[in-house]
Amino acid sequence: MMLERRKARKDALEILYEKEITGQPLDLIIENRLAARGEKASGFTIRLVKGVEEHREQIDNIIRTHTDNWALERMPIVDRNLIRIGLYEMLYEEDIPYSVSINEAVELAKIYGMEESSRFINGVLGKVASELKESGVKKAGEEQDTS
Repeated sequence: MMLERRKARKDALEILYEKEITGQPLDLIIENRLAARGEKASGFTIRLVKGVEEHREQIDNIIRTHTDNWALERMPIVDRNLIRIGLYEMLYEEDIPYSVSINEAVELAKIYGMEESSRFINGVLGKVASELKESGVKKAGEEQDTS
């Protein structure tokens, strides 16, 4: 299941990247992927891309408040979308621990991002996760801080 989810995240990254580059609607991009590759996007991929789109304003506001001196629009597209996917998971996917969302985004950044991408993404998502934990938002698989 872990490899299936990693592939779904990679596919979600590709779809969100293509949407930013082309401006085409998500449904058309997803449909074209099926036609071009003969492969259907997984349910998890669809949930990620539609979730990111649906909550984009909230997610982008969180990114803006957690990235000092980095305009969202000037971030590399890969970094921006990996952070969006990670934040969507952290906020809306109850069964995925924060640490898994962060680790998956960092691992994909090592493959598809620039040299500093993985550290940057880890820092932003880690900061948000700490704040969520402090506010008492607990997810499946997360240890509650009792200190």
